[in-house]
Amino acid sequence: MASDVLFTGGAVFLGSGEPVRGLAVAVTAGRITAVVPEADAAELLGPETRRVDLAGALLSPGFQDAHIHPISGGVEALQCDLTAATSADDALRRIAEYAAANPAEPWILGGGWSMDHFPGGAPTRVLLDALRVDGRPLDRPVLLMSRDHHSSWANTPAIEAAGLTATTPDPADGRIEREADGFPAGTFHEGAGALFDGVKPALSAELIYRGLLHAQEQLIAQGITGWQDAWVGADGPGTGTLEAYERAIAEDTLRVHVVGAQWWERDRGLEQIAEQVARRDARAASGTAQRFSLGTVKMMVDGVAENFTASMIDPYLDTHGHPTCNHGISFLDPAVLADAVAQLDAAGMQVHFHALGDRAVRDALDAIAGARAANGESDARHHLAHLQVVAEADAQRFGELGAAANLQMLWATHEEQLDTLTLPFLGAGAVARQYPFGDLVRGGATIAAGSDWPVSTADPLAAIHIGVTRVGPEVEAGPLGGEAQRLTLSAALAAYTSGSAYVNHREHDTGSVREGFLANLVVIDPNPFDLDPGALHTARVRETWIEGERVYERARER
Repeated sequence: MASDVLFTGGAVFLGSGEPVRGLAVAVTAGRITAVVPEADAAELLGPETRRVDLAGALLSPGFQDAHIHPISGGVEALQCDLTAATSADDALRRIAEYAAANPAEPWILGGGWSMDHFPGGAPTRVLLDALRVDGRPLDRPVLLMSRDHHSSWANTPAIEAAGLTATTPDPADGRIEREADGFPAGTFHEGAGALFDGVKPALSAELIYRGLLHAQEQLIAQGITGWQDAWVGADGPGTGTLEAYERAIAEDTLRVHVVGAQWWERDRGLEQIAEQVARRDARAASGTAQRFSLGTVKMMVDGVAENFTASMIDPYLDTHGHPTCNHGISFLDPAVLADAVAQLDAAGMQVHFHALGDRAVRDALDAIAGARAANGESDARHHLAHLQVVAEADAQRFGELGAAANLQMLWATHEEQLDTLTLPFLGAGAVARQYPFGDLVRGGATIAAGSDWPVSTADPLAAIHIGVTRVGPEVEAGPLGGEAQRLTLSAALAAYTSGSAYVNHREHDTGSVREGFLANLVVIDPNPFDLDPGALHTARVRETWIEGERVYERARER
């Protein structure tokens, strides 16, 4: 039978193991219809067959990002975007330029500033107050999220608009950086950023929708054909996201397949479970759940280590290396967490945990163990994202509990923020426990992969480079955590394809090059398996295919 498209001339990564050379892959009506030796490819050719010569490149299943915030990334790219700033001065210059170019905006909103560009990781209101636009002070409120989305930077007009003073207490789930007299200094960590929610302008539905489409275009160009959105909801941080996805489906502009992780509102209780189940069921009844489903709940167990809110077993150290009383923040009481996970598991919902510190990881694993004891084994495929510090004993529990490890590989290297804002404040042996990917694999964990974009680049190939080497392309230090924490290239690539497809409950038709599967494919050039590990970052996505249609092709270099 003649195929619509036929790929030949390169190795094929099937979704696991080493790539296979000498195969031809045929696509008809949006699905893979044959994977055969190239010697048999002539039987699949017809007068209308589109033949794609890989010319030595690698054909792989399309990437799936198992932890990403595409709408946030898309919206921020359309606002005051600081992700490309290289220093504090550069960030301030970009803010002033954006304010000058957008004089009608009542607030300057956006994000992407990097903590390591500012002393102590905490930029001040004074820096923003000193900005001038067209020779005059910038007197509009400014509120900008950090690159990791765990801190906000505000100027004095924004602080005053929110009614914040020296007597404003820290919220239970956050912390305000303060000046000597207690007045807010300008940086607001974790839940403290929500103190502006009542006064800052709400994002318009049109901007949220444009952000989704902008993000989709950027992600497809990086070979991503499906994702799990880790931040959707009817209100709270995910306001407007459900509506944006529904509009994209109605207007037939959503090209990828998406699992929406409904946001767990930590200021509410177990009553929200019924609402989340109802949303899942309504989406399932829509007839378009294969494009966008809602069977997952996202639970933030803790914060991040660089602002001392990641939940740790051992306390953080002070600047002199002495233990403090601070173990970070557990956003959810372990007993409440366990009860919620058991009920969600019983309702057939998947739980997607943000668990960065070792105490948060342990609390999440304990909750999964409790759910299994109460409900028996399930096919929920609960997964823990970030996993910066994992106790050695807990690394072995993932396989035992059927908990997947959702890795953000790009972070597993020495870099300025880790080396100056995190490692000096963790106890002895902390370096060896950073992102222990090797331990998780040896413990039997199923591994998936995500980027957490816009926290960091969504580029899977950049992340795979670090997952395999544990060293960034321009980093002089040795592999973070030692060579034992490295992944093989085949394991890292599988995490971004078949592993994430498993977590997304889409392994039945995506994540592998197999007959009957959707022709969601990516062409990678050069073939990363032909490169030295230190050169993996030079591989690029040449083409992205979704359901048999080429939706991206990299411009050829002249």
